[in-house]
Amino acid sequence: MIHPLADVQSSNIGTGTLIWQFCVILKGAKIGENCNINCQVFIENDVYIGNNVTIKPGVQIWDGVTLEDDVFVGPNVTFTNDIFPKSKNKDFTLRKTLIKKGASIGANATILAGITIGKNALVGAGSVVTKNISENEIWVGNPAKFLKKKQ
Repeated sequence: MIHPLADVQSSNIGTGTLIWQFCVILKGAKIGENCNINCQVFIENDVYIGNNVTIKPGVQIWDGVTLEDDVFVGPNVTFTNDIFPKSKNKDFTLRKTLIKKGASIGANATILAGITIGKNALVGAGSVVTKNISENEIWVGNPAKFLKKKQ
């Protein structure tokens, strides 16, 4: 289901995916099956989203971001793709970000460019992730720090 108030330019949307109002999804984006993309989400061209992914409102997913299957992205999570952003910089270096299968990112977290968040990892709400996170780890804070392994 694509809400009539969404602007979906991509034809690469899997079956059973829900896209709610006021979303913008650019032509090159690839989105899997059974995803739930809440209102007011922006998805750029060079983005891959796996199956069964939930993206809550107010998230922007920029070029170079991959969300594998079963990822949860909380409201207002911020992804970046450039370490030194500058207006109209055509020479910037795109830093790819990978969120592995089953990872969860809490509300208002910021994920810096070039980060990998491991399988089934959890990022606490409001955290600023500046380093890679291994699988099954919980990280919290600003900057995010290792809290514990998941049980």
